[in-house]
Amino acid sequence: MSIDPRVDIGHVHLKVADISRALAFWHDVLGFDVTYRLDDQAAFLSAGGYHHHIGLNTWESKGGSPPPSGTTGLYHVAIRYPDRATLAGAVKRVLDAGIRLDGASDHGVSEAIYLHDPDGNGVELYCDRPRDQWPEGMYTAPLDLRALLAEAA
Repeated sequence: MSIDPRVDIGHVHLKVADISRALAFWHDVLGFDVTYRLDDQAAFLSAGGYHHHIGLNTWESKGGSPPPSGTTGLYHVAIRYPDRATLAGAVKRVLDAGIRLDGASDHGVSEAIYLHDPDGNGVELYCDRPRDQWPEGMYTAPLDLRALLAEAA
């Protein structure tokens, strides 16, 4: 049995320690719109008017710390940008905000930047190459970050 190809991932909820601090990253740096906020307990963010792509909440994590290394949990949430120039603009805003990148990879099918939000949640910012340019299999090679940033609008 195979999953229906029309299925997609609608949203992700992240446990955070501080809603305002999380919004400084997800809204102020990455640019997601806040669609609803419940005081210091939760916020819901969207791209393009959807009810929410990202939920942030402190219900079990207010004032908490990131999970220690070597434990299970979310590896990263991946945010797909529509094209290379839009990805480059997002990466430029991240760098301008003083946020450290963990890596930059060319996977053949996509180009990806890796970082963490203020709560230690892994974040991948990426764009797919057109399907007709995909290689036979995925691989990981260094991404030319300077060439990418040169395309920032």
